[in-house]
Order: sequence, then structure tokens, then C-alpha cells
Amino acid sequence: MNQILGQEPLYSVYFAPRGYVRMMQIGHEIAQHHLSSLDKLIGVIGDAGSGKSLLIRGMFPGVELTNDDNGVNVRPLPLLDVQDAGFYQAHTYHMDARFESAFTPLPQLAEAVLSALDKGKRVIVEHFDLIFPLLNINAELLIGIGDEIIVSRPTLFGPEPKDIASTVFSSIKYRRMAHTAEDLTEHFLMRMRVGRYTHGDVRRGFLLRFDHPVSIDIPELTEEVNDLIAKDLPIAYKDHEHIYIGNTLHRCTGPRMHVSSTGKVENFRFLNELYYDKLSENYLLVGLVGSASAGLSKDLNQIIVG
Repeated sequence: MNQILGQEPLYSVYFAPRGYVRMMQIGHEIAQHHLSSLDKLIGVIGDAGSGKSLLIRGMFPGVELTNDDNGVNVRPLPLLDVQDAGFYQAHTYHMDARFESAFTPLPQLAEAVLSALDKGKRVIVEHFDLIFPLLNINAELLIGIGDEIIVSRPTLFGPEPKDIASTVFSSIKYRRMAHTAEDLTEHFLMRMRVGRYTHGDVRRGFLLRFDHPVSIDIPELTEEVNDLIAKDLPIAYKDHEHIYIGNTLHRCTGPRMHVSSTGKVENFRFLNELYYDKLSENYLLVGLVGSASAGLSKDLNQIIVG
């Protein structure tokens, strides 16, 4: 369905969510909307901890990843043995070009990718920008993960992996800052006993959805969060569900997506009121990081031109 020129936009952009479940869910959605059964070469680009492997798990349930985050790495790399594999061999292969380059030269990895493609196999390559110069062919589906997820189906005229890479590597810092600020906010909301809420995203920020009216002193909450930011407390990964904020253990479903210390969160602020969403009947608390915009709720997700 995606092989007909003109039937799909050059770029599609999604918010890059935080947390295991949400990242895998959006991977599933991307597969449903953009992946063709005929696609053989899938390129994924993004910094460490950006969620590349989770996105791939969502797009390709059951695929064997060779760079498991828990430290269980598949050896030898199955892609290197495609020529010698017997009748019962996989259809889809995964490779992390950066990780594998520590064990196998990139030219050999590129040769293995091309060999697998010649055999009609599908290959998913993380850090595709590193191996692209040796392949001389672009991915049929190219995905970059930074502050947002960029999904592209390149043509002869691009985009090239370096174009996607320059965008996602420069923007990932805002996602790290936003997630850190979100966890600092949760740290204080737990004390306030405001009840249950769900998470959402806005450009360079986050939102918390309450399905009931809540009483939150936003100026006071802003002051408390910014006080923790000013203390420049270290943030450290503990396990797949927890981080340390200073010496305090905090539950987090995206523990690798943070700045290294609270002081690296820039220009944190809340919108000055809780917004009521008539469609979802939710009350929204919105936090933002980075350069200040006009500060109006209707401007947060505006399309940036130029």
C-alpha cells in the first residue's frame, strides 16, 4: 500500500512519549499507519535511552532484539549467519549498528545487511545513520526519535539519515528536561494527595490529566519544583521502574529519559491555570521547559514555519 508514490506524506511527526507502555503503543500505531509488508530495510535513529528498542518492540512484536537493555545480548549476531542459516531461518533481523561496531567492523556489518536484503529478509537497523554511508541505499522507512518521533519514507531526493539525525540529536534534550520536570512535579503531587491522573504530551513539555476537579496551588507548586531544580540534585537510574532524585527513590516508567541532574532543566514553568478539556472531560495541568513562548495554550502545538 505504501509503494505507490504520492500516497503517503514525506514526514509524519508524533510526540515522543515517556514510559515503556506508551512508547510500545506508539510503535504499534506507527506500524499500522506507515509500515508495508513489502518494506525490507527499516532505519531507526536516536540517542541512547531515547526509546528506539521499545519502539521496535511495538512495531514488530516478537522480534528478537540483539541489544537487550537488561544486558542480555545475542551472540553471535544472527544477521552475520544468514548465508549459513538452514531452512528454518528468521524473516526479520535486528541490528544495533553502534553496539555491534564494537565487535564487528562496520563494512562487514553493511555487507551482512545487503546480503540479508538480497535473500528477501527484512532488516531493522538502530543507529542507521552510522552504517548508511557504507550501504549506498536508504531505508524504505526511516524513523528518528528525539523530542518528537519523525517517520519518513525517503525518496531519491531524501531525506537522508544525517538530516533526521541532526534534528533528533539536537532536540532530545528537551524531552529529557520535560520528563525530569514531570517527575519532580509528581514528587510533590504525591504529598498533595490529588488523586489519580494520566500522562500526556505537549511540545517541549508535559501534561497531567485529572478526571475530576482538583485544587492545586500552581504558584506554590512552581516554586517547589524550581527549588529542586536550583539544588542541582543528581538523577540516577536504579532499575526499569525507579530513579534516584538525590537520595530519594522515585517510581518512573521511563528511567533512562532524564537529564543527569535537576539543574539541567531549563526555564521550567506551568501554565497559570488548570485547563478543562470538554472533549475528554479532563482537567489539565501543563508544564513546559526550554525557551519561553507566547504562553498561550493554543500556541503550544502550533506548526513552526521557517
